[in-house]
Amino acid sequence: MNALEIRDLSKRFGRIEAVRNLSLTVGKGEMFALVGPDGAGKTTTIRILCGLLRPTAGSVSVMGYDVIEHADFIKEHIGYLSQRFTLYGDLSVDENIEFFAEINRVSNYRKRRDELLQFTRLKPFRDRLADRLSGGMKQKLALACTLIHTPEVLILDEPTTGVDPVSRRDLWRILHDLQVQGMTIMMSTPYLDEAERCNRVGLLNEGHLMVADEPHNLKSLMKGDIIEVVCSQIRDARRLLQHHPAVNDVHMFGDRLNLLVKTASKDAIPLVSMIQSKGIQVTSWRLLPPSLENIFISMVKSSETQEVQT
Repeated sequence: MNALEIRDLSKRFGRIEAVRNLSLTVGKGEMFALVGPDGAGKTTTIRILCGLLRPTAGSVSVMGYDVIEHADFIKEHIGYLSQRFTLYGDLSVDENIEFFAEINRVSNYRKRRDELLQFTRLKPFRDRLADRLSGGMKQKLALACTLIHTPEVLILDEPTTGVDPVSRRDLWRILHDLQVQGMTIMMSTPYLDEAERCNRVGLLNEGHLMVADEPHNLKSLMKGDIIEVVCSQIRDARRLLQHHPAVNDVHMFGDRLNLLVKTASKDAIPLVSMIQSKGIQVTSWRLLPPSLENIFISMVKSSETQEVQT
């Protein structure tokens, strides 16, 4: 039995179809990332999974139980961390966790609370008011509150948005440790580099699930090669390349360009020579493996092209 099952899920808000015929499964103990831009339908899908929204069509189950018919069971067995998790600023770290233990009917919570404080590295701050915590520490406290009733499934809606790099690293360490302990984790994230840490990734765009697979399998879907070019006058180089027939796409990253071409072995040297012929110095160039961002952009553009053709 899978931990999560979504079958032909659709959700409409008036004329807007936020989720369109989405189907996917998440196995027990798996970490799954739902990735897409703002407005892709990530939060809507997450809220339906938690029983907070009713689907327009389709079915959703958690641990084999329908989220609508067995809402009370679902709430007892999942932990949900929203984008704007509400902490009580005038309560201490300890008191916030105690409050969430009580509303989840956890009676002997003190040992569990101490474990979570140690786990999240918040023990030295247990008496500090939540309002006086940094953004990353607030997010870790929110996660501790979410875990106080020991859920089997953890559902996270963009958990690292707005979090500093050090706290983001700590959160990922915590999530990894939770998965090692056997917890199923389903999250949404706009960060494709983070999604690569998950067992599987689903790429969502305009409410439609384009593909779901392991990160290394997704990278095999890339059509074309990526060339990184480090050069002077980078903006001039980009203008030269963005309309070149051999270049399907070009992006600037600091002092370098990423070029998507059909075949690097055929196109790389002529493109570099063309840049140099215009008086632009090329420091280095190399072939890069595709990232999930490259895959996502490529699939979106391919989908848009097919829609125009039809």
